[in-house]
Amino acid sequence: MCAAVLEEYCGSIFWNSSYLEREDPDLPTCVEQTVLVWVPLGFLWLCAPYHLVALCRSSNKTKYVSKLYLCKQLVAALLFLTAIASLAVTLGEDFGPSQDPPSPEKNPSVYYANPILYAVSWVMVLLCQEGLRKRGAIDSATLFLFWFFVVLCDVFPLQTVIREAFRQGVIADVPRFCLICISFGLEVIALIFSVVADVSPETREIAKKNPEAGAPFLSRITFNWFNSMAMKGYRRPLVQDDMWVLNEVDSTAYISENFQHFMQLEFAAARQRYQKAKKKILEKSQNEAFQNGVSSGLGKGVSQDVLMMEERGKKEAKKEKKTKKKKEEENYPNSWLVPTIYKTFRWVLIESAFFKLLQDLLSFASPQLLKLMISFVQDTNSYAWEGYLYAVLLLVVALLQSLFLQQYFQRCFVLGMKVRTAIMAAVYKKALVVSNDTRKESTVGETVNLMSADAQRFNDVTNFIHLLWSCPLQIALSIVFLWQELGPSVLAGLAVMVLMVPINGLLASKARNFQIENMKFKDKRLKIMNEILNGMKILKLYAWEPSFQAQVEDIRGQELNVMKKFAYLTSVSTFIFSCAPALVSLATFAVFVGVSSDNLLTAEKAFTSISLFNILRFPLAMLPMLIAAIVQTAVSRRRLEKFLGGEDLESDVVRHDPSITSAVSVSHGSFSWQKDGEPLLKNVSLEIKPGRLVAVVGAVGSGKSSLMSAILGEMHSTKGFINIQGSLAFVPQQAWIQNATLRDNVMFGSPHEEKRLQEVIQACALAPDLELLPGGDLSEIGEKGINLSGGQKQRVSLARAAYSQADIYLLDDPLSAVDSHVGKHLFEKVIGPNGILKDKTRILVTHGVSFLPYVDEIVVLVNGVVSEVGSYNSLRASKGAFSEFLDTYAKEQNNAAKPEKEHDQSVAEEEMIPEGDDAQPDSPLEDTVTVTLKRENSIRRSQRNSSFRVGKNSSTRKSESETNKGQRLIEKETMETGQVKFSVYLQYLRAMGWGYTIMVFLVYFIQNIAFIGQNIWLSDWTDDAVEYYNRTYPTWKRDTRVGVFGALGVAQGLFVFLGTLLLANASVAASQILHSRLLNNILRVPMLFFDTTPIGRVVNRFAKDIFTVDEAIPQSFRSWLLCLLGVLGTLFVICLATPFFIIVIIPLAVVYFFVQRFYVATSRQLRRLDSVSRSPIYSHFGETVSGLSVIRAYGHQERFLQHNENTIDENLKTVYPWIVSNRWLAIRLEFLGNLVVFFAALLAVISRDTLDSGLVGLSISYALNVTQTLNWLVRMSSELETNIVAVERVSEYSVIDNEAKWVTNTRPSEKWPEEGRVVFENYKVRYRPGLDLVLHGISCDIGSTEKIGIVGRTGAGKSSLTNCLFRIIEAAEGRILIDDIDISKIGLHDLRNRLTIIPQDPVLFSGTLRMNLDPFDKFSDENIWRVLELSHLKEYVAGLQEGLQHEVAEGGENLSVGQRQLLCLARALLRKSRILILDEATAAVDLETDNLIQTTIRKEFAHCTVLTIAHRLHSIMDSSRVMVLDSGRIVEFDSPSRLLEKQGHFYSMAKDAGITQAETTSL
Repeated sequence: MCAAVLEEYCGSIFWNSSYLEREDPDLPTCVEQTVLVWVPLGFLWLCAPYHLVALCRSSNKTKYVSKLYLCKQLVAALLFLTAIASLAVTLGEDFGPSQDPPSPEKNPSVYYANPILYAVSWVMVLLCQEGLRKRGAIDSATLFLFWFFVVLCDVFPLQTVIREAFRQGVIADVPRFCLICISFGLEVIALIFSVVADVSPETREIAKKNPEAGAPFLSRITFNWFNSMAMKGYRRPLVQDDMWVLNEVDSTAYISENFQHFMQLEFAAARQRYQKAKKKILEKSQNEAFQNGVSSGLGKGVSQDVLMMEERGKKEAKKEKKTKKKKEEENYPNSWLVPTIYKTFRWVLIESAFFKLLQDLLSFASPQLLKLMISFVQDTNSYAWEGYLYAVLLLVVALLQSLFLQQYFQRCFVLGMKVRTAIMAAVYKKALVVSNDTRKESTVGETVNLMSADAQRFNDVTNFIHLLWSCPLQIALSIVFLWQELGPSVLAGLAVMVLMVPINGLLASKARNFQIENMKFKDKRLKIMNEILNGMKILKLYAWEPSFQAQVEDIRGQELNVMKKFAYLTSVSTFIFSCAPALVSLATFAVFVGVSSDNLLTAEKAFTSISLFNILRFPLAMLPMLIAAIVQTAVSRRRLEKFLGGEDLESDVVRHDPSITSAVSVSHGSFSWQKDGEPLLKNVSLEIKPGRLVAVVGAVGSGKSSLMSAILGEMHSTKGFINIQGSLAFVPQQAWIQNATLRDNVMFGSPHEEKRLQEVIQACALAPDLELLPGGDLSEIGEKGINLSGGQKQRVSLARAAYSQADIYLLDDPLSAVDSHVGKHLFEKVIGPNGILKDKTRILVTHGVSFLPYVDEIVVLVNGVVSEVGSYNSLRASKGAFSEFLDTYAKEQNNAAKPEKEHDQSVAEEEMIPEGDDAQPDSPLEDTVTVTLKRENSIRRSQRNSSFRVGKNSSTRKSESETNKGQRLIEKETMETGQVKFSVYLQYLRAMGWGYTIMVFLVYFIQNIAFIGQNIWLSDWTDDAVEYYNRTYPTWKRDTRVGVFGALGVAQGLFVFLGTLLLANASVAASQILHSRLLNNILRVPMLFFDTTPIGRVVNRFAKDIFTVDEAIPQSFRSWLLCLLGVLGTLFVICLATPFFIIVIIPLAVVYFFVQRFYVATSRQLRRLDSVSRSPIYSHFGETVSGLSVIRAYGHQERFLQHNENTIDENLKTVYPWIVSNRWLAIRLEFLGNLVVFFAALLAVISRDTLDSGLVGLSISYALNVTQTLNWLVRMSSELETNIVAVERVSEYSVIDNEAKWVTNTRPSEKWPEEGRVVFENYKVRYRPGLDLVLHGISCDIGSTEKIGIVGRTGAGKSSLTNCLFRIIEAAEGRILIDDIDISKIGLHDLRNRLTIIPQDPVLFSGTLRMNLDPFDKFSDENIWRVLELSHLKEYVAGLQEGLQHEVAEGGENLSVGQRQLLCLARALLRKSRILILDEATAAVDLETDNLIQTTIRKEFAHCTVLTIAHRLHSIMDSSRVMVLDSGRIVEFDSPSRLLEKQGHFYSMAKDAGITQAETTSL
């Protein structure tokens, strides 16, 4: 019916199959005039509205008109003219005056309709192009496709008229012939123009920084715009500056804003749901309580009832436990994160889903084409053009599939990146406002984990989220098509596949348990490593390295055992996985031929099925993995929801009411740390007038720091309120220092004013320190202020406050960490009545009694209550709590009038620190809040022991002169660049063992041969179908076929199993060797290395790089081998079928090689840049979390948010090109793969007469698979190369120069040193070659049992002296003799074991108390108890449950600082050597402990030579002699009394500390 209408419309036949059934097929003219015209034009009309909308939006800006635009419009106009001309021709023929008698029949209506259709369409094109220009678009995908379709469809009419002309030898209809040719030419020109980008000058500027902005359609779908970066990366290693600017939509700020918008909506809804549910539960529980009450009242037959109740009670209890557990999990608004992500990114999700769908459907076209192809080869009567058509179709389908797939991947990976970014930004934003309750629930490490691990999990899952629906779809379609081929016998194969799933699941859960176990060992090992690296100096001083090395090796051994088990398990699952395809096809074919003798296995059936099974493998393998990943992400989701949904800090605790005159007023305030906890500060009322200096004093734990936190609004107010006038500056008790330059630390985001800066630096006594620092105020300060001493950090922190020009200054004990004379200076110049802050309001927490007479007002706190307020004199008079405080703190009450007197005292008591907290100068950085919270839960924490913080200790506090000449203390991490050297691979193979390596290669090779053999057998089998056509198929033959096929399949699996087992053993061996080497060397590296290398970097070698060596390298090595053999196998089979293919291989291989080299160079460097730019995100976050109260106090949240966004953006700049580089590679490789398919098919068509159908099927189904394998091969080469870098990095640290040997051939006698004489002879030393000397020729002679005090200002070389005695640094010239033995001649351990040191910072390691005292188990328990008694710890230890086996937390956190110091004393007593070096603790010890230590030392070490490095002169006034050092020289060396008489250096220091002649004589 339809055809008849069309035939009338065209005036010719619409369709007749005879057109195709000949050697040179053609299409009927009618089809060319209707269908081929309507399709492209229809497409244009569908897409036009989108472009025309732009025309309606009139923008005032005159957009740029380019030459290209004018050319495009000209071509369209000319086409319009050809359409008009063709209409004119038709009209002329029908109605024009013609010489001949007018023909009775007019032209059919199509000759009128088509020109009109075309004319309208060309006008439409003109308008669309104008619309494009108005939008400022570069080009249009739709218009390009339109021109492409037009040209494609016009090829047919063109070839028809040309053929016609050739056949007749004359052109019948000249005007029409010319018009067709002209319009075709114009269309081709238009197509070419539509490919070119029309870039306006503005866009061109953007495109310089980001080529994607100026990339036309074709370049966008093939990722050609990435070429420039690939080239650059190939020529030289990329650096961060080569990265392109991000697109607006990919930037953190943009993503974060969108995400926050949806998050607030979703979260609000979730909170409502949560409240409703809570209400329900409450009502329910009330009802239950009521009912229970009623029933129990009625219990008459008691005994019976009681039994019943008990039973019920047990059940209820069980039930309750379960519900409780569930409640605990869900006691916060939940399930809002996923909807938020969906809503924020739904368009990308929908787009990518569309591409995925198209790709899935197309992937089923190839097997069908393969089927047609095979039947074409079998049927010798079919025309050759069919074969060529199928070959071209195979290519087209494959190309489309590649394009869709890459677009889908690109969108998904970018989506994953955006999700990660959104979560990271949200976590950071939340961390700035989070309340202390929420913070207390997780350590800094756990919070950083949310940002790194959990965000990354979401990233990984979003990449593959569409597989959730795509896998089932692919499975369903495969089954449908397979059913068509083989009928119900498919179910056999399917059953095998389905059975694989639970087996895999079982193995996976087993594997997970191993993983968890492995993680435990890993954590344990890293914790010890962390402690070893942090306490490296102590280990060296005590010569304890072997003990710790043994501990680590032990844990490592267990870890490797688990790894081995895990590897064996993996090999089982690999065996199953590699057997699966063989078993599946075996089951299916066996059932198929076995069911009835009519079922012959033809080539079509066999190879179509095999390519369908190949499609099936992927979704079946992916689904379980995806589900596992989703389960893991669910955990992350809960953690993130809990954190992001946590309470914010109450913003209304602190008011800013201008009507109240005082600067700070607290009225009847009670404050607690927890929301419903016990208030720490009770009923506090304070009025502080502007411009006053107020001191807050009180015993330890009386709530001084809490008061500061309350004023900052960090605490929950249970009643009352705080009012503050003006801005705040805050100096916390433990200075918080950023990893930036010193100047940035002081300016802290304020504008730079040189004069003010200098003034502040002078006032804060930083000027002398700046001279020592190599870059002045531009010196970089390491993470956590690692290269500053405690006092310097505190001064920087104070300078930051002074520079900020705030109105109110909260100073939480800033003077405790500094020496006495510096304290005096700071008070005079900064804080006190004449300091630079004299007109501001200052609230000072202090223990320094000497400053109190100068303050305007004193607030005395006792147990969280303000007990009295008043001036110094009035409080002295009232004899209340304050005078008690003075009595405790100042012994010489009578000297109170001479404040200098107590100066020294004040330093002596610098900090009486409560249990569980420490003011170690380099202790982990925490802000006040954390410190205060830690006091509460230090004991609890020690049991959990999961905290992630690392105490930095004295090893990092070298005198400042050792920093190198430049401004950077910390060498930038060397990032390996360029290609990984082949020697690194050899190194790894050597570590695996050559025997293993060769075996592995051989086994995998044999497996590949089995695989090829199996398929060749199959193609031979399918030829039976031709041979036994219409004859009965003998059963013996059938059985042989099935049997051999199955046997080869199983053989494959077995070989893979064997190979994997061998590889597992080999890789475990390699892991062990590499780790031992690394550990062995790191423990023998000189101390200098640890001072110039951030601990994190070394830990990273033990964590990330060893992890890579353990897990990633074996994995990628195996995959690489399999891929390589797979590709070679495929090429071999194709060449076997069509030998001509070899000719094609060579150019393909060349192209492949180049693409791969370009890609690997670029991708590897991008990966490296990614990891280098990722760490600043986390370190900045960790820094922010630890300095929260400071950031909030100064109100700098916005600046930090901004900084975080920039840091993440820097990282995205490397991640985005990396994603694109993968797509760039994939599309090029798939193109190659598609060409392989095309040529395999083409050559099969050409040589079809000599080929049997089985081989054709074989070679093409192989070729269809090659694309994936090629892709994987490059991926794997690149991954292997990226991972092998870990071996390089590990070995880099395995070959650092060591310090001297631990034990040498010259060994001192057992009893050495018997007398303990120490002689320095012209001793000079420098920290590193090329630096100045630290000690300039020291000569002195210290007699046996002398007590020597060593004093000097910071940087005078006091600690360098001890370092020299222990040979932590080696002499430049001169020597040290101990009992006439030159110490540089004996082994380090011999030396260090015979000297004893009590270090400045008491460092403890996690382990038992016993291990901390005697790690080698040399001494008996009696000895240890005796020592504990001497060091006044006996009753404490005896009181502990486990006694000596008491577990010490990381860094000794569950002991007070005093106890730690006493333990260090116990260590020294246990050693009992003749020479004791006492590096006196700066702060951190209260008077009592100090006295204990001093008396014990005097008594127990009376017969020893004692060198004391003093920071407080008091403790050395009784030494036999005092050595005064000044910039590395001995300036004075004599008894204290004589030095005071001399009135030199020592005298001035003594005067500063308030020590006079009279006192010394009294001593």
